[in-house]
Amino acid sequence: MANHSPHNQVDTSFDDADDIAAFTQEMADVVPIKHNDKVAIKSNDVLDLARKLKREAIEKEEHYNQYGLSLILNRPIGPYDLISYKQDGIQTGVFKNLRLGKYPLESRLKLTQMTIEEAKNTLAEAIELNFTRGIRVMLIQHGLGIHSQPVPGKLKSYVNMWLPTIPHVIACHSAHPVHGGLAATYVMMKKNPHQKMINREKHAKRS
Repeated sequence: MANHSPHNQVDTSFDDADDIAAFTQEMADVVPIKHNDKVAIKSNDVLDLARKLKREAIEKEEHYNQYGLSLILNRPIGPYDLISYKQDGIQTGVFKNLRLGKYPLESRLKLTQMTIEEAKNTLAEAIELNFTRGIRVMLIQHGLGIHSQPVPGKLKSYVNMWLPTIPHVIACHSAHPVHGGLAATYVMMKKNPHQKMINREKHAKRS
């Protein structure tokens, strides 16, 4: 019989009974991982995540519903109709500059290819976020919707209906051709009181 070199053998023996007892005690709480256990844990994680996302979606929907953005289109307009709205008290010169696209566009939002439900929440969320950030003028890209069903200009009609109902919006007008023309709309938002305070502090430091 051939002799095996000690270097090629792995010694798995224990020196004495105490070693065996110690090893047995250390391994007493170890439970072998079963395939089914791993699948169950992953399934629970996915289920918890799904519930969390659904809850967040419901909370977001309830939050933006406060703006009264209806999904019932009661004032449809045509693809080539003008969008124009301003609150009482908005100066004529200010509205004219908005209409002519003379204000810097601090934010752009593209709603095309979205469902009406998605567009509603996205629009409300973007306007609220921009108001919080102190943004005054943004551009909404809604398209013409020439071939939309059941009526042409469907998304544009919803945007025209929604914008005046959002408290932060003080004026809106179809865009200048260079910014998309009738397929897009300028939106002017009121000044954020917090942003007013920041601006006053900046002016105070300069003087």
